[in-house]
Amino acid sequence: MKRVIFLFLVIIVFCQGTVSAQKVWTLDECITYALNNNIQIKQQQLSTVLSKLQYHQSIAALFPSVNGSASLVYNNGQTVDMYTNQFASKTVQSDNFYLSANVTLFNGLQLLNGLKQKQIEFLASKYDLDKIKNDISLTIATAYLQVLYNIELLEIAKNQLEITHQQVARTQKLFDAKTIAKGNLLTIQAQEASDELQKVNAQNQLDMAYLTLAQLLDLQNTTGFDIVKPALILPDASSLMQQVDEIYAKALGIQPEIKSAQLKVQIAKKGLAISRGMFSPSLTLNSSYGSGYSGASQSLQGYTISGQQLIGYTASGENVYSPTFDYNYTKTKFWDQLDKNQNKSIGLYLNVPIFNKWQTQTAIGSSKVQLNSAQLSLQNTQNLLFKTIQQAYADAKAALNRYNAGTKSVDALTESFGYTEQKFNVGMLNSIDYNDAKNKLVKAQSELLQAKYEYVFRIKVLDFYQGKPLKLN
Repeated sequence: MKRVIFLFLVIIVFCQGTVSAQKVWTLDECITYALNNNIQIKQQQLSTVLSKLQYHQSIAALFPSVNGSASLVYNNGQTVDMYTNQFASKTVQSDNFYLSANVTLFNGLQLLNGLKQKQIEFLASKYDLDKIKNDISLTIATAYLQVLYNIELLEIAKNQLEITHQQVARTQKLFDAKTIAKGNLLTIQAQEASDELQKVNAQNQLDMAYLTLAQLLDLQNTTGFDIVKPALILPDASSLMQQVDEIYAKALGIQPEIKSAQLKVQIAKKGLAISRGMFSPSLTLNSSYGSGYSGASQSLQGYTISGQQLIGYTASGENVYSPTFDYNYTKTKFWDQLDKNQNKSIGLYLNVPIFNKWQTQTAIGSSKVQLNSAQLSLQNTQNLLFKTIQQAYADAKAALNRYNAGTKSVDALTESFGYTEQKFNVGMLNSIDYNDAKNKLVKAQSELLQAKYEYVFRIKVLDFYQGKPLKLN
């Protein structure tokens, strides 16, 4: 029995240690984790790597291309040997070796403009990656603040429910003492049920807020997921001291979506230059080196006089003879043939475009359309950024005004509810008026809380667009 109790205590201690070791996430940790694990970010990182590879390829396109080839051929039958230039009727082995190189000297600067275009595309892809990271960071911060908001909302619901519990107990005693009517008890009990529902709803909203944040982090296991609850200090209104145009001017210089859109205009301009380069003549330099071996190639080693033959007559009628020879041949050696059969060439080639079925004109027209589209996209991106900042600025001012007014309202209603509660406790006020006063206080507290977090978030957005990090304290 003692061993069972000991094991039970060990299990309890272990479980408590596991619970206490459960990670509690700060906002910085949430954002860092999302930036390292978000699939959308990883996809854009791959796009950036691809753009970098394409940029390096455009650099390599400026260098000469060099190619080599080799072949081994057995020919059987009547053919003209390419190295001896004679007919061969037996099986002949041929070896061929070839090396060539070519480089574009000029093609209307298409290669150079292509290089610059790929370089700009690589830079734009990095800004696109930064834009996605910014969006993810803001989304995480929004979800994090939503959790904090729902935590405080649940706390308000719990406090109000506890107050109602106490009032139900007092009312029950008064009813048992037959000093109040049953209707008063039923009214306060109904309020208790309503407060209980508000608490359940607040808990559900908090659970959903936790789940939303955990899903944004792509956590596989959300059990026990919790965040740090910082002492949220209301940020100063320094951002609201500036004009919207001032904040927008700062954002234009640092926000990656603007830089990316600006670079894409440059990309389109380079595309237009490349298309116009198609009108220009192109000049290329080619060179080659080749050699080979033929099994039909023979070298003379010597000869012997084997006899004579009649080749004509003299004026007096005498015979004229010429000696006949027997020649000794051997196959020409491999390396000797490679040296003997060398072939070298170098040449300049000029290509002048005259008519290519309007392909160049069509390419230029398409590039102009793409340039206009990129310019419109830049203007639209700038407009969206200005509208976002303008809206955040207006929302922050409105939330601050609501918060200031809400603070006064909560203070007044809190003091008023204190007097109302005292009257209710001594039986000078009915439960209907008491519930009405309490509900007004709860509503004011909820509205104040909502204005507080709305103001915090909008100020953080304005700060973020000015290059300040996302911090809660």
